[in-house]
Amino acid sequence: MRCVAFPAKIPAMATEDLKLHIGGQQPLPGWKIFDVKPGSGVDYVGDCTDLSRSAGGSVTEIYASHVLEHLAYVDRLPRALAEFHRVLAAEGRLLVSVPDFEVLCRLFLDPRRSSRERFMLMRMAFGGQQDPHDFHCVGLTFEFLREYLAAAGFSEVARVEEFDLVEDSSAQRFDGTLISLNLIAFK
Repeated sequence: MRCVAFPAKIPAMATEDLKLHIGGQQPLPGWKIFDVKPGSGVDYVGDCTDLSRSAGGSVTEIYASHVLEHLAYVDRLPRALAEFHRVLAAEGRLLVSVPDFEVLCRLFLDPRRSSRERFMLMRMAFGGQQDPHDFHCVGLTFEFLREYLAAAGFSEVARVEEFDLVEDSSAQRFDGTLISLNLIAFK
C-alpha cells in the first residue's frame, strides 16, 4: 500500500456547509469529492488519513463508501476516523459503508456455493487487486467498526439499510443479500 503525498500547493477546503464524499467516483450534488487519485470530478486529492487542509469542525457531513477497508487496522484506520471526527462540526455525521465481513463469511461458507461464487466473495473480502489502492487490509463487522468509531470519539452509531445518495457499493447485493455494512456515526 502506498501513501500519496499532497502536492506542494494545496487548495484549502471550502468551509461553508462542506460535505466530503471520500473515495467518491460520481458527482453528488452539494458534495466535494476527496480521493486518493486524481480524476474527473475529484475536487481534492489526498490520503483520507490526513485532512489537515480542513480546519477542525468545518465539515458538516462525510460520506465514505467502501474506503475504510483499504486502511491498515493498526494505524491508518484509527488515524482516518480520528481525522473524520476532528473535521466534523459539532452536530456532524459520518455516513460509512464497508463490506460486511460477517455477511461475506456466511455467504462464503454456504455449501451450496459454487467455486466461482466463493471466488467472487473472496474478492469482495480482499479487494479486486486491480491497482495499488484496490487491496483490503481489514475485515469489518458492526462490532469492530462500532469500537473503532467509539475510540475515535463518535458518540452514537446507527445501522441503516441503505443511504440512497448515489449508486455505489453501499447497496451492492450478492444473491439478494446486502453485502455492505452501512452506518451513520454522530460526533
